Amino acid sequence: MIKKLLCALALVITCSSVNAAGGNIPLERAPDRISDVASLQNGAKLFVNYCLNCHSAVAMRYNKLKDIGLTDQQIRESLLFTGDKVGDLMMGTTSVKDGKAWFGAAPPDLSLMARAKSINAGPTGSDYIYTYMRTFYRDTSKITGWDNLAFPSAGMPHVLWERQGPREMTVITTQKTAANAGKPAGWERISTTYDSAGYVSNKVETLANYTGKPTVEHKFKPLDPQRAAAYDRDMADLTGFMTWMAEPNQLKRKQIGVWVLLFLGIFFVIAWRLNASYWKHVR
Repeated sequence: MIKKLLCALALVITCSSVNAAGGNIPLERAPDRISDVASLQNGAKLFVNYCLNCHSAVAMRYNKLKDIGLTDQQIRESLLFTGDKVGDLMMGTTSVKDGKAWFGAAPPDLSLMARAKSINAGPTGSDYIYTYMRTFYRDTSKITGWDNLAFPSAGMPHVLWERQGPREMTVITTQKTAANAGKPAGWERISTTYDSAGYVSNKVETLANYTGKPTVEHKFKPLDPQRAAAYDRDMADLTGFMTWMAEPNQLKRKQIGVWVLLFLGIFFVIAWRLNASYWKHVR
């Protein structure tokens, strides 16, 4: 068991170091659903149905899902599809060899991904996961047919694309142009659009009297807004579950922390009054 946990941590650290050189887009704030039981249960369903096919979560057992309100029967009937038992680890079905052959690298273990992606005094791992799952777009130049803004050239295709629905992505780049052939330097805006099939079109616009700075902006246009909105809610649930999975006892830890702070506060008042009572005759 310890060996498996160490392997999982090594996979997460490796993935984290590789992704550190990824996209520079600002991460979106993930909705806080860590205490929403219904949300966590939906996230668990999505994780088992879509993530666990390639990835694994060797630090988590199926029976731990009882902490989010599921019974052994519900776990057995709704979340076990490969003959696993309720007490088994959440192992993926893709071998390391197949993962390297299909995606260029073995899919990382996701047990601690939400913690591994957290940045001190910065975005949380939940923010990264939520942003990553919502910034896939079609790109025919990629082997998988997909690319991602949070992790450019990711080996993972968009496995939930049917739930999200078709959409377009436009990159709007405002940049300075150098003087050329007698033409003075100036500014231009380039709009690169990836349509729902992944084909690219460009539009260049010359900007007169522009006084701003170079910028890069990404815009998504869902072609089925209702499906896109439902997908965003699902990704909030999935992110919440992965955040919970990275530390299942975090809610209990926080509750204990509140009681500890209350105890220390009361103890401080008692100690302060005892100190004053002890020294009043000495002075």
